[in-house]
Amino acid sequence: MGTYAAVRGVAGFLPPDTEENDLTTRSGEALGIRRRHLGGGRAASDMAVEAGEALLGKYGLNRQEIDFVLLCTQFPDYYVPTTACIVAERLGLPKSCGALDYNLGCSGYVYGLALAKGLIETGLSKNLLLLTSSLYSQWASKEDSATRPVFGDASTATLLSGVEAEEPLLYGFTFGTDGAGFNKIIVPVGGSRNDYRYTEDYVIEDEHGTRRFTDGTMDGQGIMYFTLHRVPQLVNEVLEKTGLARSDLDYCVFHQPNRFMLDYVRKKCKLMEVPFYNNVEETGNTVPSTIPLALEQVFASEGAAPLRRVLLAGFGVGLSWGGCIADCSRVLAPANVYIHER
Repeated sequence: MGTYAAVRGVAGFLPPDTEENDLTTRSGEALGIRRRHLGGGRAASDMAVEAGEALLGKYGLNRQEIDFVLLCTQFPDYYVPTTACIVAERLGLPKSCGALDYNLGCSGYVYGLALAKGLIETGLSKNLLLLTSSLYSQWASKEDSATRPVFGDASTATLLSGVEAEEPLLYGFTFGTDGAGFNKIIVPVGGSRNDYRYTEDYVIEDEHGTRRFTDGTMDGQGIMYFTLHRVPQLVNEVLEKTGLARSDLDYCVFHQPNRFMLDYVRKKCKLMEVPFYNNVEETGNTVPSTIPLALEQVFASEGAAPLRRVLLAGFGVGLSWGGCIADCSRVLAPANVYIHER
């Protein structure tokens, strides 16, 4: 027996403001995204606090026992200070709690699980909050028909704790990075490379619409090629590391970019016989929040106890990817009914 990191609970927050997509068009039907939730002026910390409070209430947790916060966001409240510090204070966590941000997108949740595992299994943390806060609608131009219909805003909170077990409950981690594709999903102005203060305002007009210099852009075709090339390799690597066959898997929960892409990925990865989550209709692509939002839904419909071998895979902005196997059988039973949207 040893002490291993385990997922103990998941909760998400979807802001109430929504924007509808037109599913009658060919592209709209392929995306499979009916509506997306918009932050409505909320900052990353506001979103993260909503998810954190939802988690604490859902499972009846003692916030004084949380000793570390990891926050995955690419839209922090400020350049300085760290948003996780603000979140820890607003959640009323103890002053002895560690807190840090990490900047990652679609693969961010898997990376966060690995960071949490390292902290817990080296004895540096006992009860850790892994938070995601995605506000991609802030940079998607309303006149960009290629990017705007894809992304929605959401936040999630996951409790990870050390538990006694005979073997690891999070394992088979595989990572990859291809920085040559950094511009496939990018907000080109705002960081130290192209500072707002020294960048002249400009407008780009193309077949997808109009973008200002402050707006982001996505090469959808390039991302599709990257996904179909890399994700099957990722799946094979995780299975090789763990010695598992596809038939051993209880469920697959992948990053949720759109319905069309996931349909192709599932076929290419030879996972047609494995339960596979593919549902972006009411949320769109919420970047690092997609996997935990999906897990919350799967736990609610299937129950967590039977899900001992769940293949998780995140892939996208960076370009980066990561996968692992999660034993979700240690998820706590909810303590009460809570409101998913506020």
